[in-house]
Amino acid sequence: MVALLVPGGRGQLGHDLVASTPTDGLVHAPSSSELDLTDADAVVDAVAAFASSARDSELKPVVVNAAAYTAVDAAETDEDRAFAVNAVGPGLLASACREHNVPLIHVSTDYVFPGDGQRPYEPDDPTGPRSAYGRTKLAGEQRVLQTWERSWVVRTAWVYGAGGPNFVKTIARLEGERDTLSVVDDQRGSPTWSLDLASGLVELAELVVRGGEPARVLHATGGGETTWCGFARAIFAELGADPERVKPCGTEDFPRPAPRPAYSVLSGQAWAAAGLTPLRPWQEALRAAFAAKAVP
Repeated sequence: MVALLVPGGRGQLGHDLVASTPTDGLVHAPSSSELDLTDADAVVDAVAAFASSARDSELKPVVVNAAAYTAVDAAETDEDRAFAVNAVGPGLLASACREHNVPLIHVSTDYVFPGDGQRPYEPDDPTGPRSAYGRTKLAGEQRVLQTWERSWVVRTAWVYGAGGPNFVKTIARLEGERDTLSVVDDQRGSPTWSLDLASGLVELAELVVRGGEPARVLHATGGGETTWCGFARAIFAELGADPERVKPCGTEDFPRPAPRPAYSVLSGQAWAAAGLTPLRPWQEALRAAFAAKAVP
């Protein structure tokens, strides 16, 4: 059985990784304040202790890195800090994993791509981030893959869940505050329930410890695609509200410090080809999330 160390374990994805770990496994999910990935000594100590504990319990250790600097707009003026968390930290983690022969799964983002695609991005498509956040996440991918040969990078997008702020919670709040709501309709992506993503990452970890998957980059998002406006209308429908209260607008109507990708759809073909279960269609996942009261 697999044992997981989950840096960033109190965040949105970390919360669901804990919930998705088999009950007879072991999971240690420190918050970013409990395990600062930019502290080299702390990272080495944490991985060493985790690996020893897992092996003493006859479990296979895997590190799943869910820690990240995710304030996309703030990163435009705080790129040094974002780089420390999103690039330097994962590099230190990969080095510690190499030292103790522990596989590493590192979670990344659609923002590493330029966002001008015409079809779903494959893992080996050329990158070209347009924001500080995207640049720091791409640097983290590179450091992980260059440091430790047993590293996997899993890119995802448009994640929402029970923990932390997210688009679903924001739209649900605004539905109760406004008669109508304008939401951008010229950015496309795939909404991803963090519980589905977490289940997929645990499945990947189990495959990794069986030696059934070579180290590489993979994509995992909810199935299908929509715009932010389409996503908001679906949220209104789940709330029992009239979706027509959500009005489409353009990106230019909501200027932000960091540029947003116009096209963020990630292909799941490599994920499925590895024998991993595709994440369910985003509409189905959204219904399930509301039914489970995981949102808003």
